[in-house]
Amino acid sequence: MRIRILDETTTRGLIGPREAIDRCRSAFAQLARGEVDLPDVLTIEVPAHRGEVHAKGGYLHGAPRFSIKVATGFYDNPKRGLPATSGAVWVFDATTGFLETMILDNGFLTELRTGAAGAIAADLLARADVETVAVIGAGAQARYQLEALLEVRSPLRVLVWSRTEARAKQYADEMSRDHGLPVAVATSAREAVEGADLVITTTPAEEPVIRSEWIRPGTHITAMGSDMPKKQELDGKLLARAKVVVDRLSQCLTQGELHHAVAAGAMTASQVYAELGEIAAGMKPGRVSAEEITIADQTGVGVLDAAVAGFVAERADALGLGKWIEL
Repeated sequence: MRIRILDETTTRGLIGPREAIDRCRSAFAQLARGEVDLPDVLTIEVPAHRGEVHAKGGYLHGAPRFSIKVATGFYDNPKRGLPATSGAVWVFDATTGFLETMILDNGFLTELRTGAAGAIAADLLARADVETVAVIGAGAQARYQLEALLEVRSPLRVLVWSRTEARAKQYADEMSRDHGLPVAVATSAREAVEGADLVITTTPAEEPVIRSEWIRPGTHITAMGSDMPKKQELDGKLLARAKVVVDRLSQCLTQGELHHAVAAGAMTASQVYAELGEIAAGMKPGRVSAEEITIADQTGVGVLDAAVAGFVAERADALGLGKWIEL
């Protein structure tokens, strides 16, 4: 038995935001059509070190491979000079069930596909004339979200807010330099979002950082941070006045923004407009009015991991990359 090892550097050279967006959009559509196998998420919490672990997997029907991914977030790591996130992906042959490729990417593919999912949501739900973007949080995912968003929208300016002002300043400097776009630091979350056309939340908050009264008609919100039951970034009243789209309804009812809004009695599951895949597949329209407030509640689905990991394995095959080990 032979297993291929792909390290982070090699993996980063095989896929970028555009390829991830294309593959994830297709995976969302397949999910809506019932053309996938998608197990429930396995989660582990390590509270002593502010750690969390997610294991997700999936199989896109007809694909030559399926995958299982483990991603970690340990939020005290930056104090140790370490990245907050890490992970790896195991890719299996769908004909034999044998492990084919181990992608030791330190969480890169998780970050990339999460950014891609945000861009897809923005493309399907945000107004075409987005001028101002607010980014709440200044960590790694805030960077991937903006990079992917620029594949589908052309904002004129970005405001960023973080509880740690120095991180927000560093983010603003890096994103301005890397993307040639004015990025400024807001003094509060409210200042960042009140005039925004599109809001992206990327924090591990456990209580709302965005209030309903701050959001004006026509705004789109992509909420990425609430991927564990205790996490919450949005006021439940905000979801009650919005068109709510989820990546997977069953997941969002247990660990997303929707979970908290339903628990608080602000709305019911029946008021959810659609799963994102239904819009990607053309089963339902996305934004239909310039005045709508739209929210994409995203908890991360395993078929996206399968989609990007499968693409990386395909590219590695075509280019003859990776280190093989014999067992």
